[in-house]
Amino acid sequence: MMSQIALKLSALTRRAGRHGNAMALAAVLGLSAAMVVPAHADGTKIGFVSTERILRDSKPAKAAQAKIEAEFKDRDTRLKKMAASLRTKAQQLDKDAPVLSQSELTKRQRELADLDSDLQRKRHEFQEDFNRRRNEEFSSIVAKANAAIKKIAEKEHYDLIIQDAVTVSPKVDITDQVLKALGG
Repeated sequence: MMSQIALKLSALTRRAGRHGNAMALAAVLGLSAAMVVPAHADGTKIGFVSTERILRDSKPAKAAQAKIEAEFKDRDTRLKKMAASLRTKAQQLDKDAPVLSQSELTKRQRELADLDSDLQRKRHEFQEDFNRRRNEEFSSIVAKANAAIKKIAEKEHYDLIIQDAVTVSPKVDITDQVLKALGG
């Protein structure tokens, strides 16, 4: 079928070229531009899911976030107390510095530096542990979301579902359906 259309187009083009008829050439160009649109584009169903919203707004994500925060609350409190203690000791050293001997000043500065290093190390460990635990929890949420997306795609006959696009029309956004499938 395409070859017959191409033959007719080339015949029209030759006729337009031979006779110099601008109208015939314009008709040929208009017809060829109309053929550029893919024939099956009308049947393609595309959807979009915002992973960010799923990981922020879904019930499983909120539950996981609360669980992780509860797990790490005590460590976070201890780190805050260490930081407050370090600040207090630094302020006390600043106050006492003029009356301290050089050796005592150096000793206290060294103690503060050791406390600061220890605090920084513990903060770093805390952050790594928190991120690792968060990734563990959220990977199961992503797996559940992907399963829900697949069910929606099969049920509603989507040809393509995209996650994380630069710009998206609200008419193809199915994030709310996925949130509903995940329980909120």
